[in-house]
Amino acid sequence: MKLFTTDLFVLPLPDGHRFPMQRYRMLRDRLEASGRYRPEQFQIPPAASDEQLLRVHTADWVHRTTQGTLTPDELRRIGFPWSPEMVERCRRSTGATIAAARSAMADGLGVNLAGGTHHAFPERGAGYCVFNDVAVAIRAMQFEGLIRTACVVDGDVHQGDGTALIFEQDQSVATFSLHAAKAFPARKQRSTIDIELPPGTGDVEYLSAWNRGLTSLFEECHCPDPDIIFYLAGADPYIGDTLGGLAVSKNGLAERDRAIFSVCRTKSCPLVITMAGGYAHDITDIVEIQTRTILMATDMLTH
Repeated sequence: MKLFTTDLFVLPLPDGHRFPMQRYRMLRDRLEASGRYRPEQFQIPPAASDEQLLRVHTADWVHRTTQGTLTPDELRRIGFPWSPEMVERCRRSTGATIAAARSAMADGLGVNLAGGTHHAFPERGAGYCVFNDVAVAIRAMQFEGLIRTACVVDGDVHQGDGTALIFEQDQSVATFSLHAAKAFPARKQRSTIDIELPPGTGDVEYLSAWNRGLTSLFEECHCPDPDIIFYLAGADPYIGDTLGGLAVSKNGLAERDRAIFSVCRTKSCPLVITMAGGYAHDITDIVEIQTRTILMATDMLTH
């Protein structure tokens, strides 16, 4: 098992920006301090190449993002200012999910300590997402003949709209998104399975919907025997999140993780974990939730 880290590739943000970049380094520090992992298990991924990006994204989008010629409106939709560091970090974060997929195929589990950029479309970015790392990783694995089918299980509080659109007409990839009905994006796309939740949804209703979606995805012919599963382990359904609107406890999120890990263990299916969203007032809440996710996956899916 390998954990791919991109926290060395710092994204310069203006003072007061609401995206908590420091959570990635804090997550790695917490995992290192746990004593559960050897130093060599933490690896810096290669950057995603143009060839890899172009299997999902348009040439125009990749070129203008790389060259820094995005319009002010495009940058506003992304939520980050352009810089060479932004391009490098987005390439590395995408490369981390590709590398985590390779690790999963070899060892059963691979982790990107960032990633989950599910609002990126082929020709545009949005919501702190520039390149769609999971989609690029799936296409890389398919191109290389390592997989044929894949499932994307999205536990972020916001619908994975970019991912849904990319794979909407593709029978080889099934997508499941459990998200808040009133949260970003305003215009939803069509996943294989979408379950929308009202504001204030707590543990009981959330977990019931989650388990219902997993049953539909894996037992009702949508994706009964995938070659690999990608899990976006968003911390933003948490009751303390500033952008989610749901009211799920930390224990509720742990039970969500346990359910998908149980599926992977039962099916002996490789799993890739990406971190996706988390915007709690207290960054340590995000780090605690996602540390628990990774430790549980290690316990349940590795030997």
